[in-house]
Amino acid sequence: MPDNKVILLVEATVKPEHRHLIVAVANESLPLTAAEPGVEVFYQTVRQEDPNRLVFFEVFRSEAAHDFHMQQEYTRKVFKALEGRLDAPPAVTRLTEL
Repeated sequence: MPDNKVILLVEATVKPEHRHLIVAVANESLPLTAAEPGVEVFYQTVRQEDPNRLVFFEVFRSEAAHDFHMQQEYTRKVFKALEGRLDAPPAVTRLTEL
């Protein structure tokens, strides 16, 4: 049976002058995201060698769970906060389990 999970590795470099704002908005949304039905894992981290390089590791039980997450107001708030505050577009990698 195929795995229907959505597993994402997302990396984005925030402009240093906007880091505090982005971290605050992301941290505000974290408990809400973690409580969503269908969220198995949602880590918000930074690279040790570059604290402006945000790394998100996300596992959703299904496409529907991921779609639900993307429709939430707090998720849209994070994306809105990122506008114009990144050095480049985020790198999004879709993963599958072995």
